[in-house]
Amino acid sequence: MVYIYKKPVGDRTYYYLRASERKNGKIVIKDIAYLGSSLEEIKQSLEKLSQHSEKIRKAYKTIRNFLESNRYLQKAKESKLKKDEWLGGKTLEIEACKIHYNYEFQKHPLLTKQEVYKNFIIEFAYNTASIEGNTIKLDEARKLLDEGLTPKNKTLREVYDLQNTEKVFLSLLEKRQEFNHQFIIDVHKRLVENIDARIGYRTSDVRVIRANFKATPAPYVKTDMDLLLKWYGQHKKTLHPLTLATIFHHKFEKIHPFMDGNGRTGRMLFDAILINNNYPPVIVHKKKRDKYLQALRTADPSDPSKANKEHYQKLIDFMAEEMTETYWNIFL
Repeated sequence: MVYIYKKPVGDRTYYYLRASERKNGKIVIKDIAYLGSSLEEIKQSLEKLSQHSEKIRKAYKTIRNFLESNRYLQKAKESKLKKDEWLGGKTLEIEACKIHYNYEFQKHPLLTKQEVYKNFIIEFAYNTASIEGNTIKLDEARKLLDEGLTPKNKTLREVYDLQNTEKVFLSLLEKRQEFNHQFIIDVHKRLVENIDARIGYRTSDVRVIRANFKATPAPYVKTDMDLLLKWYGQHKKTLHPLTLATIFHHKFEKIHPFMDGNGRTGRMLFDAILINNNYPPVIVHKKKRDKYLQALRTADPSDPSKANKEHYQKLIDFMAEEMTETYWNIFL
């Protein structure tokens, strides 16, 4: 496979077409062409590399993603944004996604946008359900949500899990949602429809399997959710939306306000905050489940009504990486 390698030297950046292949059980990497020191030079150089045209064509999506993400990264730099204290060097990468999302993606015809969102929702539903143990595979999820074909040998719970996720996510795209108790309870209710009759904040204690924290005792769930919504209201205009969504997500999971479906609800609320602030939604990928859970655990010692970098930096970095991976792979 071939890809573009970025090599910073002092104040300048140089680009190379790099190839990697497996030989005798080892991965061999070598630079096969110098492409220049700007995005425009890269495009011109790629057009001239006829001897590598077949490899370049096979790597079209990877190369296009690189060029577009870096083009919008440059636009973000030109806007002279202040570096966010939580996001640090990832601030520009996140803003590049937002700029493309609002000024490029949103210009597409309605049908095109619907198709992209459909693909996103399929990937989102598959990953968020799989993190919680759903065994429906990605190709089965695609056939279920795109063609209405129910996968064989899967439980109705697993099928409803994905179908409910699609319905709820589409409703988030229709209009901005005010964050309050009723909205949160309603999101959960619709996510567990036909799956679990226990809706509303729990009135019984719950044990979170394989967790290093104790969920809020049942009598104090409403109180802790009051504190979370108060914290959200105090910080929704001062924190970057990705930081706000990340910290909210963790605090929500630590309260664990419902008997079941807290993870799926929490990730849906995370994206609702981003959408409300004109940022693209994010997928937490199943393949990164262990890294995701570890990042959540790192934040567990945090005070319920406060947030500090020591506890949340790892989780914020993780979510920032998931945003850039999600965005350029799906919305471009």
